[in-house]
Amino acid sequence: MLTQRLATSAVLISIASLLIYLDSSVPFADVGGIWLLPLLGFFALGTAWDITTLLRRAGRLVSPRVAIAATTTVTFSAAIPMLWPLADSTYPPNCPIGRLGWIVVGSVTAIFGILIVEMYRYGRHVETELAAGIEKNVGLVDSRTIQRAMSSVFVSQYVGLPMALLVALRTMQEGNWGLWALLTTIAVTKSADAGAYFTGKAIGRHKLIPRLSPGKTIEGAIGGIVTATIVAFVCLSQLFQTGPDGAQVSTATASITALTNPLWGSILLGPLLAVAGMVGDLAESLVKRDSGAKDSGNLLPGLGGVWDVTDSLIAAILPAILCFAAGVGG
Repeated sequence: MLTQRLATSAVLISIASLLIYLDSSVPFADVGGIWLLPLLGFFALGTAWDITTLLRRAGRLVSPRVAIAATTTVTFSAAIPMLWPLADSTYPPNCPIGRLGWIVVGSVTAIFGILIVEMYRYGRHVETELAAGIEKNVGLVDSRTIQRAMSSVFVSQYVGLPMALLVALRTMQEGNWGLWALLTTIAVTKSADAGAYFTGKAIGRHKLIPRLSPGKTIEGAIGGIVTATIVAFVCLSQLFQTGPDGAQVSTATASITALTNPLWGSILLGPLLAVAGMVGDLAESLVKRDSGAKDSGNLLPGLGGVWDVTDSLIAAILPAILCFAAGVGG
């Protein structure tokens, strides 16, 4: 088990490191973020697959193909502004949709796409059952439609919206600034997970929410927050000392807001991402408990499911992007 966990982690880290290097040093067509899209797609669609599997295990009606297609639509909608540079053009700065607006477009498209599929399916299984001689008290009413549609909408929005915000975070400002913000978000969030785990193992005594996750403790949560704050300070003080083109940030620019100071920025960013990550972790535990499952899946040998990796990050990306938009990192 430990060997599988280490092997899977080594493969994921190696692939991620290569794509990050390519994105920072050899951007595809000079567009930042393109190299990271395959990695984003794997984690987004893998998470959607895990959730649909758990929902079906719990007896919920859901169409995996529809849910995953809708998740793809929402996730990659944030990458639409990248198409202009690929066509040797500049994304219009006065575009009413802006950059984040494409995520709304993708979300609405996904929702109505799901409804259109259900319109096509409506009544078909009822007619098949009637033709086979199976009587139904509800006549031709397809009682499965609402459940399937709601399940697919939930998966596409729960997974797709945060994953799209990861793309938006990468494309904030110029050069590699967005990449540093993305790496900081991941490092802070996942270090909070590790800090909570090891602190809880060492000194954990008081259970946090035993009904959902018996292993989580209040002491572990505090350890996670402290760890996240320290990692946030290291990232903000090291990664953001240079501007997007490698030039030193001037003192005048860095003093515009107190949040550009690594100390104050980390005091805000660390606890927020740590707490949000715990909420994301507990949200996954809620679904797993309701489904009677220990792991979200088995796509990653030794680690469990993809959702076991992305659960905390899904909840942490919103406060992260708000913090960076407010001035953290300069």
